[in-house]
Amino acid sequence: MKKIILAFDGLKYSESTRDYGMYLAAQTKTHLVGVFMDDPTYTSYKVYELLTNDGLSPQKLKKMEEKDKATRQAAATDFEKKCQQNKLEFTIHHDRSIAIHELKHESIYADLLVIDAKETLTHYTEKIPTRFIRDLLGDVQCPAIVVPEKYKPIKKIVLLYDGEPSSVHAIKMFSYLLPQLKHLETEIISVKPINKSLHMPDNKLMKEFMKRHYPNAKYTILKGFAEDEIVAYLKKDQPHTMVVLGAYRRGAVSRWFRESMADILMKEVKLPLFIAHNK
Repeated sequence: MKKIILAFDGLKYSESTRDYGMYLAAQTKTHLVGVFMDDPTYTSYKVYELLTNDGLSPQKLKKMEEKDKATRQAAATDFEKKCQQNKLEFTIHHDRSIAIHELKHESIYADLLVIDAKETLTHYTEKIPTRFIRDLLGDVQCPAIVVPEKYKPIKKIVLLYDGEPSSVHAIKMFSYLLPQLKHLETEIISVKPINKSLHMPDNKLMKEFMKRHYPNAKYTILKGFAEDEIVAYLKKDQPHTMVVLGAYRRGAVSRWFRESMADILMKEVKLPLFIAHNK
């Protein structure tokens, strides 16, 4: 891996994105790019805050614009300072167009994207997963790590496997991009219906594949509904775990009517999620 991009809202700067990104860059000796989404249509203030009895106040507008500019600059300065302190190679991009389009375009030329699960690029707080994150993950052009609000060092990797090509693809991409994390405790989890055997789908082929990539991995087979069992399992004393999964990419209509596993995990567990989908 050669390039990680970290997506930042400079008005609501995510230290978690910064810290996870710097941890990964330090492990992999990778160039970091801080992408600051300075979308001109997005500000910290609302139009009604600029109104007076005489209408829109140019003085208030100028003051608010200067405040936003200073806030964004402070965020970029913090990122630069922390990279220098940690002796990391880095670049800063200020994307000054529509944020979601710019970030998707940036992802074409990146090996990995890191972003905070709570990013909205709006004035208001949204429930996780936000519309911005759902839109981004539906069409991102590289694997992404969606991180929780608070950084915690990674000590364990959980690989979710359901027998579908997308789950194997995600495990492959994680192995290729982050081989430096293979020394960590690794567990592969599958969920089977109550009336089925405890064998994984394509058991022989999958174990043959895993033997070459994660020979020391532990295997766990759960019984029941995948969404319920995986969430319950991950909530049990696993605060330093990164979860690897695929299968995010579906049609826009499908995403409105049925949540993906990634949506559910973002909402239910506060863990970093490595998400990769095959086109």
